[in-house]
Amino acid sequence: MPREKIKCITSIGGQALIEGIMMRGPKKTVLAVRQPDGEITLEELPAKDPRTRHPLLKLPFLRGVAAFVDSIAVGYRALSRSAEISGMEEVEEGEESKFDKWLNDKFGDQITNIVMTIGTVFGILLAIALFYILPTWLFNLIPGAAGPDFAVWRSPVEGLMRMVILLAYMTAISQMKDIRRLFQYHGAEHKTIFCYESGEELTVENVRRHRRFHPRCGTSFLVLMLLVGIFIGLFIPFSNPLLRTAVKILCIPLVMGIGYELIRYCGRNENMLTRIIAAPGLWVQRITTKEPDDSMMEAAIAAMKEVIPENGEDKIALKSDS
Repeated sequence: MPREKIKCITSIGGQALIEGIMMRGPKKTVLAVRQPDGEITLEELPAKDPRTRHPLLKLPFLRGVAAFVDSIAVGYRALSRSAEISGMEEVEEGEESKFDKWLNDKFGDQITNIVMTIGTVFGILLAIALFYILPTWLFNLIPGAAGPDFAVWRSPVEGLMRMVILLAYMTAISQMKDIRRLFQYHGAEHKTIFCYESGEELTVENVRRHRRFHPRCGTSFLVLMLLVGIFIGLFIPFSNPLLRTAVKILCIPLVMGIGYELIRYCGRNENMLTRIIAAPGLWVQRITTKEPDDSMMEAAIAAMKEVIPENGEDKIALKSDS
């Protein structure tokens, strides 16, 4: 009797970039970015998972925090590099303004890092204001919201507000041409990973047939974090927006850890529970992934082929109830 074939998934993950894809395997992280002349540039990005250097970061919950921070850092570098390769950062030659000249004279080559740092800080502050302070403040406007009868509804209502804000933001930016192309590359990344996991040859024709919604996507992780945050918020007794926000920020590592363990479980198991857990994230991916064109799938395939290990160490057996 022939042995039953064990269904496997891969530990390889990816990220959509500006006119390209980053694929991250067990040994290598590679960018595949299309240049203005149409050629695909392959470039290895130095990146090492901090969990391989610090054994404590392999422990449950801690590994989620480490993985999230590491993915943000590596993803930011990859996105910046893709902007350079694709030609997005090229500017037309012309006379500098007096302000630009002053900045270059004062800060020189450091100006880009300074501007990026300031932008990041303002982005974080804006996210805190929109996703933490604003929902609490709005809930407090409800008559009688500070009373004990409303306490049980505070976290679910605030969580619903955060979800609405997130979906409205994603829907709005998805209408922008450049962001839509980014979301198309996101779809190409997912379809390519599915094709590889199915054991098919990595060709555009094969990749095209696969779906673009993947349970181990960063979008699903973000949605899970929001849902976990709602649950944890039930145990935060404060109604003051600033105090409640401060406690929620302190709980972010816990939310990350739980969210990561849930998405990791969904990625390695296939049953009714995992389908329920993954459903909200898969639905939101209808916004953050779009159907790619052939050139986008070519870039995803090029990056994927570079990071597949010869010894198959990326393969993880999938436990299924079917």
